[in-house]
Amino acid sequence: MIPLSDFMLVSAALFCIGLFAVLSRKNAILILIGIEFMLNAAILNFVAFSRYDKFAAGGQTFALFAIVLAAAAVAVALAIILNVYKYYKTVDPTRIDQLKD
Repeated sequence: MIPLSDFMLVSAALFCIGLFAVLSRKNAILILIGIEFMLNAAILNFVAFSRYDKFAAGGQTFALFAIVLAAAAVAVALAIILNVYKYYKTVDPTRIDQLKD
């Protein structure tokens, strides 16, 4: 059986990779991918803790809801990014300096 510390190490690595992607990228889609990495790290924590507590199935249930909400958030974020690209012709968040004409 894999120890809980290994799951925590993988989760921390995923979260750090996602945080680095969010803070260092200039592309809105890559920032969105970094946010997804961080959400996946949290979901891995939910499932790992649920596995090591024999009587708690709440972690897996909450992870399922988190996956559904993350998919919905990605769909909305991609729609916003596509509309921003259509209007500004860029997906660089630093070059979008106005919200109205």
